Parts: sequence; C-alpha cells; structure tokens
Amino acid sequence: MIKIRLRRMGSNRRPTYRIVVSDDRRTPQAAFLEEVGFYNPRVEPPEIRLNKERVEYWLARGAQMSETVASLYKRARS
Repeated sequence: MIKIRLRRMGSNRRPTYRIVVSDDRRTPQAAFLEEVGFYNPRVEPPEIRLNKERVEYWLARGAQMSETVASLYKRARS
C-alpha cells in the first residue's frame, strides 16, 4: 500500500519534515516515490508547503495519508 507521510529531516533538536509518498512496508527513512511537500514546525506560524496537484494524483491512485499529514493537508487547504 502507498502512504503519504512525514519524513524527519534536519539536525538534532531542529526538526523539519518532508511530506513524501512511499511504500508503507518500508521505514520512513527508506527510499520514497516522490516528495510532495514540506513542513517546518519551528517557525510561527508553522510553514506548510504542499504540491496539491500531486497529492490529489496519489490519492486518486489509492494512496492513504497518515493522520498527521491529513491534518496538515486540511490546514493548508483552508
């Protein structure tokens, strides 16, 4: 199954996240199919960048979002 989930990046105590499309049988740090966004929780307000066209493409192909990505996607759309 294909999942849209967060991949932690950045150094110690300075996390940033990439929103990636990957196979759920692999770890989040393994190779991914495509990067579709970016999330930086360290700035105020948190920075969320999503390629909505690609997210919609993957959702149409049966991909499922993690709970966290679903809440970020909902926040980015409003």
